[in-house]
Amino acid sequence: MTQDEIKKPYVAGPNAVDISPSGDGGVLKEIIKPGSGEFTPGNGCKVKVHYTGTLLDGSVFDSSKERGTPFEFNLGKGQVIKAWDIGVATMKKGEVAMLTCKSEYAYGKPGSPPKIPADATLVFEVEVLSWKAEDLSPKKDEGIIRHIIESGEGHGTPTDGSIVDIHLVCEYDGKKVEERDVSFTLGEGSEHGIPYGVEHALEKFKLKEKSKLEIKSQYAWEKEGKPELNIPADADLEYTITLNNFEKAKENWALSSSEKIDQAKFFKEKGTQYFKATKYKLAIKMYKKMVEFTEFDSGFDKEEDVERQQLLTIAHLNAAMCHLKLEQFTEAKDECDLALKQEPNNEKGLFRRAQAFVGLAEPEKALVDFEAVLRIDPSNKAASNFIKICNQKLKEQKAKEKKIYANMFQKFAKRDQEVSN
Repeated sequence: MTQDEIKKPYVAGPNAVDISPSGDGGVLKEIIKPGSGEFTPGNGCKVKVHYTGTLLDGSVFDSSKERGTPFEFNLGKGQVIKAWDIGVATMKKGEVAMLTCKSEYAYGKPGSPPKIPADATLVFEVEVLSWKAEDLSPKKDEGIIRHIIESGEGHGTPTDGSIVDIHLVCEYDGKKVEERDVSFTLGEGSEHGIPYGVEHALEKFKLKEKSKLEIKSQYAWEKEGKPELNIPADADLEYTITLNNFEKAKENWALSSSEKIDQAKFFKEKGTQYFKATKYKLAIKMYKKMVEFTEFDSGFDKEEDVERQQLLTIAHLNAAMCHLKLEQFTEAKDECDLALKQEPNNEKGLFRRAQAFVGLAEPEKALVDFEAVLRIDPSNKAASNFIKICNQKLKEQKAKEKKIYANMFQKFAKRDQEVSN
């Protein structure tokens, strides 16, 4: 059938369902042929479909079947009309459905001349052929793959700091190893036996969404495994997650200046608790939250601003200490730089940056900072001891360089002699 031909006008039957988000009848869906499996494509999936589009009188204005080539697009990214982003997200593989789309979910009042008139309601017969599952991993290395089983409600999703209430089922090697309901603060999931991959994915979940997650070991329990669940090291896992409820943390912009100070103090205490428990990665997260509430000075009065700056400096210094414990020396140096930007003569900032330079094998730079520490506090024995270590390392470094240069000289001298002969 060519695009100029007329099909019998489609009239939505009693099984047609209103799938428009606001329930305004803007997108009606009637399943003609059920699909297979339990999954539907999610936002970001690259979907392959066949379709035929008609006006209400049955005249065909476009058809991928006529062209003989399936149509591909990224779902939920605004690459197609709204009705398609809504409708295709509800379809399973192999499903054929009729979508009746009012103009506000299609081409609106202008239409799309010359084939689609102004303010036109359109009818599409859509067949979902396949899709590439959505990759939620931060590095796009296919380490966190989401398959949506039941689409969620609304548009909101949890953010870091939200309290989430989920049901989870974990499978390893095809066997269920865990099933439970759990409520926790997003960002602190490891305290509740939740791997990073699940936490990261939950930031994309809508309320009541149920999805299966394929999580590679680097986003699960890595080298440690999970012995209490008989999960070995480097194990890839599957989680089926239902987001039953979530409560978003109050956004930074919505807080008063005094509330921001209180939040910074709250996360300082949590960070200290995690630090004392040697949970340095979690402590770093808490100190980063402190920074979020104190890094900008707008809205604080003079007295509050003094406290804000003190808390900001503490956040960077404490984060630096955590990075040192984890032997993340570059990150430790960067945090110290930020603290010293606030307080150039901060003794702890200089000392910890010097320690980071030692870890980075830069004794000359470390020496400068340790000497600055002694100028502030001549009784600092740790700095004095480190100065001795740095001088020794510099001496060894110079001796090594001297030997290298001597060998190079001998090599070039020998070559010069060979050329002269």
